[in-house]
Amino acid sequence: MPIEIPTDLTPELVPLSWLLGTWEGMGRLGEGAVDDEYFLQRVQFATDGLPHLQYRSESWLTQEDGTVLRPLAVEMGFWQLERDQVEGDGGPGMVPGDVVPTLRTAEDVEQYRSDDGFRIQASIVHPGGINEHYRGVINGPRIQLETDQVMRGAGAKEYAQASRIYGLVDGDLFWRWDSAGAGESLTAHASAVLKKLGAQPQNDHGAAGSA
Repeated sequence: MPIEIPTDLTPELVPLSWLLGTWEGMGRLGEGAVDDEYFLQRVQFATDGLPHLQYRSESWLTQEDGTVLRPLAVEMGFWQLERDQVEGDGGPGMVPGDVVPTLRTAEDVEQYRSDDGFRIQASIVHPGGINEHYRGVINGPRIQLETDQVMRGAGAKEYAQASRIYGLVDGDLFWRWDSAGAGESLTAHASAVLKKLGAQPQNDHGAAGSA
């Protein structure tokens, strides 16, 4: 299945462009054993004109046939290439960047490619006082991420580390999330197979787009 790249996409996001859009499908908690619960998930990756993707995921517990029982979880964040920020980049806060992007051409982006792909980072925030910062690699339609830091607010549940893998297979988005508490080994937390629903959502002045 060919990957369509929006013509107005900043070059820095081209390696991540296959994620753009709204994805939905069924998954299983844990290892997907007989007693593990089912869930429905909807994931959006959107652009806002800046050199990152906005990420949002919502999920609902379901019966095996997909009948929704109740809300399960929500998370949101930002995904981008991992590189040093320079004077032309925006931030911190509302400090404006240059009008033209820091990486302006495909050649500018290629300097960040290594033998195993492009280094990327993702910040993901959960309700309940947990904020994950992931680092990893994107190599074509494959992503591997591991937590570099996990910040827990006062009263947050135990959560120390995690890893996530994503892959585009025959147009479907496969993913798996492993997690662990302090001093524990990573174990299966959830996995799913998602189908793309429609065109890329575009944000209007920062408001979340919809498919």
